[in-house]
Amino acid sequence: MVGDKARGEMNAFQRNESKETLFTFISAGDDPPKGDFPVQKKCPKLCGSNYPLSIAFIVVNEFCERFSYYGMRAVLTLYFLSFFHWDENLSTAVYHAFSALCYFTPVIGAIMADSWLGKYKTIIYLSIVYVIGHLIKSVGAIPSLGNQTVHVVLSMVGLFLIALGTGGIKPCVSAFGGDQFEEEHTSERSKFFSIFYLSINAGSLISTFVTPVLRGDVKCFGEDCYALAFGVPAALMVLSLVVFIAGSGLYRKTPPEGNVLLEVCKCIGFAIKNRLQNRSRQIPKRAHWLDWASEKYSKQLIGEVKMVTRVLFLFIPLPMFWALFDQQGIYVLQPDQMQFLNPLLILVFIPLFDLGLYPLINMCKFNFTPIRKMATGMILAGLAFGLAAIIEVKINETDMPQLIPEESLIRVLNLAKNPVQVTVQDQDIFQQPVKAFQNPAEYSKLILNGEQQSLLFTLQHQGLSLVFNYTVKEKTVYSLIIFEAEGSLSSRLVTDLAAKPENGLAAVRFINGLSQDVNLTIDSKRFFAVQKNYSTSEYLLLERDKYNNGKCIIEAEEFTLELGLLDFGASYTIVITNASGGAVKIWKSEDIKANNVHMAWQLPQYLLISAGEVMFSITGLAFSYSQSPASMKSVLQAGWLLTVAVGNTLVLVVAEAAPMAQWAEFVMFTVLLFAVCIIFSIMGYFYVSVDPEDLEENEEKRETSSRGNMISLVTQKTKL
Repeated sequence: MVGDKARGEMNAFQRNESKETLFTFISAGDDPPKGDFPVQKKCPKLCGSNYPLSIAFIVVNEFCERFSYYGMRAVLTLYFLSFFHWDENLSTAVYHAFSALCYFTPVIGAIMADSWLGKYKTIIYLSIVYVIGHLIKSVGAIPSLGNQTVHVVLSMVGLFLIALGTGGIKPCVSAFGGDQFEEEHTSERSKFFSIFYLSINAGSLISTFVTPVLRGDVKCFGEDCYALAFGVPAALMVLSLVVFIAGSGLYRKTPPEGNVLLEVCKCIGFAIKNRLQNRSRQIPKRAHWLDWASEKYSKQLIGEVKMVTRVLFLFIPLPMFWALFDQQGIYVLQPDQMQFLNPLLILVFIPLFDLGLYPLINMCKFNFTPIRKMATGMILAGLAFGLAAIIEVKINETDMPQLIPEESLIRVLNLAKNPVQVTVQDQDIFQQPVKAFQNPAEYSKLILNGEQQSLLFTLQHQGLSLVFNYTVKEKTVYSLIIFEAEGSLSSRLVTDLAAKPENGLAAVRFINGLSQDVNLTIDSKRFFAVQKNYSTSEYLLLERDKYNNGKCIIEAEEFTLELGLLDFGASYTIVITNASGGAVKIWKSEDIKANNVHMAWQLPQYLLISAGEVMFSITGLAFSYSQSPASMKSVLQAGWLLTVAVGNTLVLVVAEAAPMAQWAEFVMFTVLLFAVCIIFSIMGYFYVSVDPEDLEENEEKRETSSRGNMISLVTQKTKL
């Protein structure tokens, strides 16, 4: 009777244990899961497919968040220039610092997700920080709120919170999306990362159009409405958070594993320390250097650390790809065109590759592994910048000559009625008289005796000689303007542009040859005045276009101003000579020739760099997820994003440390990328993919064995 009762109690214990209602097995050294994390929750599927319904909320969330980020960033530099009135160098430096910070902060988000809060709560909490940053940034753009210092402080605080929010959730959202799939649906998970990347570029593409329109076409507080331009991205971020929370009941939420990163660091440190302390030849060698941590840490942890370190080691060459990719903004296409073209091509290439190219390659029985895809992406990026270097050399054929110390350039604009012979002290230039309104020849070289020199300019005109004294500085470009004033010949030495306008813009300046001041309107946004008697305006930078609807106001009388085509990379001097019959007569001189390379030649570069991005970036995102253990998904995603930050930083360091011609920089980075591609391919050849589930299965077997031992002990006590 007693034996039967004991056996009954034992069977009851076993039945309860199998239902996991009374006991939960916890391995030594593990912390119990905190909160409600329904990891094995079955989620409804999308339209009968193997895609969980929960990813729809994640993809929409990512679209809204990327719209928010890129929409804000699209007007950020212009905000610094026109609202804060910072110079271009400071604006560019702050912009790049903000961009780099956005790719360093993912480490913080990854640690929070994998070690403390879990991915779901980390995304929510940091999204709230993100929204607060947007709101502070929008308030800081209200002109009537405080002085310049208040605007700067609010904007910098807002940008810091935005960088913390967007960077913090980056590794968590993609990894959280991957967690929604069951292990047998690896193919669908891989395609999810393509859809995820598609939503990123869709948000970027649409925001590129919308935000600049809100800034320029909508007026508030009497000027461009930056408060609205930043407020709309803030509203999209609020929508992103609401959409993400709305799918809460559908998500599979993986519990955090405790302070994983700290355990990894301790494991690595102990392995190194233990190996150094046991260097004797009598001690047997171990298969891997991390095996020296086996005296203190479990085999599962050591196996997971091996996986992470092997992938991170493989990531070492990858920043070179992002170093090239980060420079695509310096192509000659207009900035808004550039921002539009890349995401548009990405939207085209993702389905084209996933549904066409990759299946076709598989049909050819070629094993196109993730490593090979990434190496191919690097090759395509290198080819893109090789083409960019060739086109840059072609563009430079119309550029100004490079000046050296004790050297300057000069030309003559004769705006008088008759030819003028110009002689310059100690210089053998201008052998022939300069005719009236003669298209100027190439610039002539002045050789100086120091950093600057005072030179005598002699003008011979109708038997008269006039002498003018001007100080000429080295490495400067000049125009000597000759004109008639009050019946006598006069001149003025003005400074010209020494290089082509950047970003494919056109530069134009005006010389007012009238005896009255003029007010000019080039388009609806460009108003400025030029004083009378051959005064010269500053250069104005304009986008390539035909400007035939300008206005010239002279003493309350309005005249039509037709400038014609202002072409890519050209510099113009426009002389207002007369005003009659309702129109202004002008004479236009092309100081720096327009680019002689058609814009269509730049399209192959964008095709190659966009195809390379699809193969490299999407594959790398999926690869870093698939090769990481469950406890370190976000950490390894952060490691992937960190390669972007290192690549961006590398560009800034090289640009500051060793300034060089643009084409030479392209060639240098192209050669480096091809070299890195070879190294990466060799590393990838020896890399063996490991399924994280194998480690978990082995650990489960070990836990089951240990659990059996525990049950046996309990049974013996019951019998006793």
